[in-house]
Amino acid sequence: MLRPQSVSIHLRRFKHGRNHWSMVRKKIFPKDRALTNFDEFYGSIFGIRWKSMRLALLCEHKYMALARIEKGEFQELDRIEEKFTKIDERLKSTMARRQAEEVQAFYPQDREEALNFIPESIEKFRPKKNAEDLPEEEPEVDNRRMIDPEISEGLLEDFVPATRIKGLEDWVFESDHYKYYTTNADFPLKIEPEEELSFPDNLHIYTYERGNVSRFSSPRRCITGSFSHYLLDGASILPPLALGLEPGDTVLDACAAPGGKALLMLQTLYPNVLVCNDIPETRVKRIKKVMRDFVFDFEENWQQKRCFIIHEDARLLREYKKYDKILVDVPCTTDRHCLMENENNIFKPTRLNERLKIPELQAGILENCLNLLKVGGSLVYSTCSLSPVQNDGVVQMALSNAFRESGISVIIKDLSTVMKPFYEIFRFENPRGLKYGQMVIPFLPSNFGPMYFSKMTRIR
Repeated sequence: MLRPQSVSIHLRRFKHGRNHWSMVRKKIFPKDRALTNFDEFYGSIFGIRWKSMRLALLCEHKYMALARIEKGEFQELDRIEEKFTKIDERLKSTMARRQAEEVQAFYPQDREEALNFIPESIEKFRPKKNAEDLPEEEPEVDNRRMIDPEISEGLLEDFVPATRIKGLEDWVFESDHYKYYTTNADFPLKIEPEEELSFPDNLHIYTYERGNVSRFSSPRRCITGSFSHYLLDGASILPPLALGLEPGDTVLDACAAPGGKALLMLQTLYPNVLVCNDIPETRVKRIKKVMRDFVFDFEENWQQKRCFIIHEDARLLREYKKYDKILVDVPCTTDRHCLMENENNIFKPTRLNERLKIPELQAGILENCLNLLKVGGSLVYSTCSLSPVQNDGVVQMALSNAFRESGISVIIKDLSTVMKPFYEIFRFENPRGLKYGQMVIPFLPSNFGPMYFSKMTRIR
């Protein structure tokens, strides 16, 4: 019988697997990096407003439903019209109510009051003929329109126009790649108001009222095999609408994937030709799938006659002065996606260089698309980012490069007036804080966006 002479105990520590709770708790995920980055960057730009925008970004965003044109094939359309709000009807009612409010503000409803009001107003502002007619006492000052800065500094912002974004001049985003952002234009710049924004009759877009966060039902197959409706972020309808499509237009969607905006433009039945482009093959396949799923006989008729899907870098397209309208919805940091998903997140450490070069990529795409636009044609540049560098900064850089290298000049369209009917649906950033465009900002009762868009018309 063998007996051990001595026993020795060796302690060994085993490492936990990557899915163990202790390892998961210590790990910094890409969406955590994105949130830290946004807190520092957007917090310095938007100030106290960033708290509410941050909360909205971290919550599920709100969708709209783009329904099929064929009413007979979409059997639930009548019921949906009763349950949801149709966008074009909401716009009409909003405009009618605003006009009624303006009329009521300027013209009293009581006839006797109006009759008494008119002579009094005329007498009050009638010029005095002689010195004897001048009042002995100085007129009283109406203090209701005076601002006391000691009470609230915020009131001054409503009367003093902003000339720069607070905090932007002292902030550099991760590297010197963003030093090109400047507010001084070195090219001819003309900004004029957009006169009209039409809503095509063939578009059927539905949404829930403000404050209602109910979800739409999932799309279902109709008799023809196509889906009944397409769900997209509500703010995504604004860039195609701002483009101002007209019957017979030749249209380019330069960065079309996943295909929602292209589908909306196709549903208007206005484009004579719609070219959908994207560079990654996987994204091109997504465009084709969306068109097959939501457009009846797409491959037999539409793809051969009206809608063409190409696979090319938008910076290398060479059909100069060919398109009447161009939508440039460029790749960006996709702020909402970065805070919600770790998959395909631009804030992964391995994608740092790619993220820093995003503005350069965006400016290159926009500059080349200006070459593709006909003289007199319109272009809309858009992102789903809150970053002023990717928005106004890229627009300014691209316009400067296009003028210096190709002699291209544009007119920036001020969309602030034509966007007023949408104020009850979306929350917009104060236009004084933007130089070239409009921006839908996340807002919990109306949680669309973010979506920045700028419209320009080529004049040379």
